[in-house]
Amino acid sequence: MRILVAEDERHLLDVLKKRLIKEHYSVDVCSDGLDAMDYINTTAYDGIILDIMLPRLDGISILRQMRRAGNDAPVLLLTARGSVEDRVAGLDAGADDYLIKPFAFEELLARIRVMMRKQSSVRTKQEELNVGDLCLNLRTHEVMRGGDIIGLSSKEYAVLEYMMRHSGTVLSRTQIEQHVWNYDYLGASNMVDVYIRYLRKKLDDPYDEKLIHTVRGKGYVIREK
Repeated sequence: MRILVAEDERHLLDVLKKRLIKEHYSVDVCSDGLDAMDYINTTAYDGIILDIMLPRLDGISILRQMRRAGNDAPVLLLTARGSVEDRVAGLDAGADDYLIKPFAFEELLARIRVMMRKQSSVRTKQEELNVGDLCLNLRTHEVMRGGDIIGLSSKEYAVLEYMMRHSGTVLSRTQIEQHVWNYDYLGASNMVDVYIRYLRKKLDDPYDEKLIHTVRGKGYVIREK
């Protein structure tokens, strides 16, 4: 899942980026409100973390512009201001959640997971995604098929999670790339195909029923037969 973090405290921004990448998210970062608006206007993010007190364009203004433009990406607001009026202003502007600094990173992760579940067409109380006998735990990042634990790299996990959140939907290579790789990526143009092959080798080849399918000329889909 691809996330934008807009935060003007450089140390906090660096920490959030490192920790979120470690949790298998693809992360773009910026410390300026106008830069954040440029990112948002050119990329379909799965989630956005906005500091309210950004220079040049504040988080509330960004959020209002997003919603007026029909962008319904989930937004979590960060702020050092914790008054009821500030929280109400953020939620009225279209925020999905609100977190007051300082905060525990574990709480931020939990709130991101809640936002993602609201956006996903697949919702479970156990925080799991399931396609056939394939199970992905969103909290522990454990992947199992037929009772076997499957070890995945960070990018393999990210591709699989995005596909499972949209199980049954044909996803183009561009869609997968945009939701899994950030702007720092400078790799080969066929990376999506490469990682689909990796996933098939681990998730499909050892089993009779194949879950990852190619739709010629369109992309890939994960589904039961």
